Amino acid sequence: MNSRSHSPLSGPHEVVFAMFPGIDALDVTGPAEVFAMTNLVLEAGTGHPGHGGGRGGGYEVHLAGERRGPVETSAGVRLHVEELFSEQGTIDTLVVPGRIRIGADGPEPHVDPAVVAWLREAGPAAGRVASVCVGAQVTAAAGLLDGHRATTHWATAERFAADHPAVEVDPDPIFVRSGRMWTSAGITSSMDLALALVAEDHGAEVALEVARIMVMYLQRPGGQSQFSVPLAHSAGSRDDLRELRRWIGEHLDADLSVPALAVRMSMSERHFARVFRAETGSTPGAYVERMRLEAARRLLERTSRLAPDIARACGFGSVESLHRVFRDRLDTSPGEYRSRFRTAA
Repeated sequence: MNSRSHSPLSGPHEVVFAMFPGIDALDVTGPAEVFAMTNLVLEAGTGHPGHGGGRGGGYEVHLAGERRGPVETSAGVRLHVEELFSEQGTIDTLVVPGRIRIGADGPEPHVDPAVVAWLREAGPAAGRVASVCVGAQVTAAAGLLDGHRATTHWATAERFAADHPAVEVDPDPIFVRSGRMWTSAGITSSMDLALALVAEDHGAEVALEVARIMVMYLQRPGGQSQFSVPLAHSAGSRDDLRELRRWIGEHLDADLSVPALAVRMSMSERHFARVFRAETGSTPGAYVERMRLEAARRLLERTSRLAPDIARACGFGSVESLHRVFRDRLDTSPGEYRSRFRTAA
């Protein structure tokens, strides 16, 4: 074992990526770029790191694997591993990238046995463990996600839930924090996850400055539901309905009844409902309710807004309706949901 072990509040914050053959390149390089840019922002002082109350130093990124040498990624680009799993001490942030393959039945996660074995040993002592995309399945195979809420690539979420019933799988969010365990959705969300880690470590001002320089959103516009709920439904072939679904996501507090939406589409109510279901696999009412529920969940997780305000903003009309949907769909109340899943605002 090497001697690398730092207090979370002193010295550089060490980030170790668990490397294995065929790894998705962006799962590693995306977060690494965010951490590198954060170091530059901290050195320049442009993000006012002293206001964040976070860790004192920047980030040191290490690539660790079962053996040293080049590791070929899914993109054909080779990344060089200079450290062994067996050489790692206590890790501040352990990042578990993924490898997604396209099989006959669609995207499939690859679970590397060497990484699973190492995670069983190193994961419990790490300051936090962050899984990228289908890396969540690797982390779950090591038993680290049992009892936690987690997300992953939307196309593999159903399989994830079936393989790991002790994990509360939520296919909708871009990323999820559950205690010291972090998980993210599809490949590009690795950078959203890294920004969230930066915000936790150094405050929102630093993360915002990093996002500006990298031409990223600190929080993707419209909330996470615009990326999650539509993905759970067929994309469809009609541009007008795709535009309507985008509009719904941006106007959840509007009248989104079937009559109102049919008028907007210049269709009869019956024809609109039939076309919408054919295109999305969902009734308009069910789609709207799910969009509103996801928006309410994000507000409960990320803000201190009161239930009446959230009910109005998300189009529920009343606190009673908000409670009913949470009870029917999630078997909990908005207050209980917030107490379990609230992250730093």
